Amino acid sequence: MKSPSPSTASPAVVLLSGGLDSTTVLAVAQREGFAVHALSFRYGQRHAAEIEAAKKIARKAGVAQHRIIDIDLAVFGGSALTASTPVPKDRDLSAHSLRDNEIPVTYVPARNTIFLSYALALAEVTGATDIFIGVNALDYSGYPDCRPEYIRAFEAMANLATRAGVEGTTRLAIRTPLISLTKAAIIELGTSLGVDYSVTRSCYDPAENGDACGRCDACQLRLKGFAEAGFEDPIDYATARGQSRAGRAAL
Repeated sequence: MKSPSPSTASPAVVLLSGGLDSTTVLAVAQREGFAVHALSFRYGQRHAAEIEAAKKIARKAGVAQHRIIDIDLAVFGGSALTASTPVPKDRDLSAHSLRDNEIPVTYVPARNTIFLSYALALAEVTGATDIFIGVNALDYSGYPDCRPEYIRAFEAMANLATRAGVEGTTRLAIRTPLISLTKAAIIELGTSLGVDYSVTRSCYDPAENGDACGRCDACQLRLKGFAEAGFEDPIDYATARGQSRAGRAAL
């Protein structure tokens, strides 16, 4: 991934978590010629591995600017990612196994709304009319703020709440290039754009050394995606199950 010259490229804001999806979205934004202003958050999550990954990804991509913002969603609780609630492991994520409207405990209340609000503020300051976010409505764990109707609603609100929207000079777009893709298709897209997935971090509950657990929802979806795409997952897994599944993806 290589960023265009900041002096000639239009700015865009990319929410960069350090995970597989957001890194692919960063590559898509740069392919479209945008000068990327990446935005990451320390929001009280139980591990810092994804922030370190985001730093490496942004540096390697040569983004125009990378901001890391500290907020504390852990004060509200309500999620296994920001509290001591155990992260679910070995869930059956097939469509028929999930109850209608089931929201897993790894959902962080209002997280995407808060992140997009920060991105909206940054877009106003930088003059960006495009905000990229790596939400997905197919291979995901059931989060309500990853659905197309949510994105449409936030975009409508954003254009009511900004100076540019009121003055009618520009219209802000919330860009979701991955929203209708399977995880395998996302990996195929990123690979075609030269994404180095070895530096990405997707696990909800990594080991102390940073190895992915191989059993949480995020790991299962990632491993499934690599297997279906026919590529080897280049990250390390702490469990024999994850290691064996990653190995099968290379076959």
